[in-house]
Amino acid sequence: MLRFANAIDRMNTAVADVVRWLALLMVLAQFCIVIGRYVFGVNSIAAQESVLYMHATLFMLGAGFTLLVDKHVRVDVFYAKVTDAKRRRIDIFGHIFLLIPSMIALLYWSWPTVRNSWKILEGPISVGGIEAVFLLKSLIPAFCVLILLQSLALLVRLFHEKSAT
Repeated sequence: MLRFANAIDRMNTAVADVVRWLALLMVLAQFCIVIGRYVFGVNSIAAQESVLYMHATLFMLGAGFTLLVDKHVRVDVFYAKVTDAKRRRIDIFGHIFLLIPSMIALLYWSWPTVRNSWKILEGPISVGGIEAVFLLKSLIPAFCVLILLQSLALLVRLFHEKSAT
């Protein structure tokens, strides 16, 4: 089971290694958009949407890695003051009863929209935009799968730690 968890960790790390470059590309694209608009009087809806696409891709596909390295948002009011054993129990509860069910629900309820978007190859958000909204919507199930897999990997480790102590 630990090999399974390690494989998921490697996968989410590899995805993060690729999508982290989108942060730099977003800054460069936004810089070019601003220079083009205010210096040269040139505007492009597709260029503006490209920043949105990169932003969505960065955060949706990078979420699994964020969960892996424990940098997601957490309310630390009680969590910071408890023992490691209680933290482990809180984490197990959170994964089993909160994170996994919410990702399954999001995957279930978003799938028809994503499927329909692919059926019609849904076009741009705005006139003159990127003709690939179906790809943007596909980030939702990808996000759910990456989070679900990483959650399972973390659960494997949490149960392994519990059995080791």
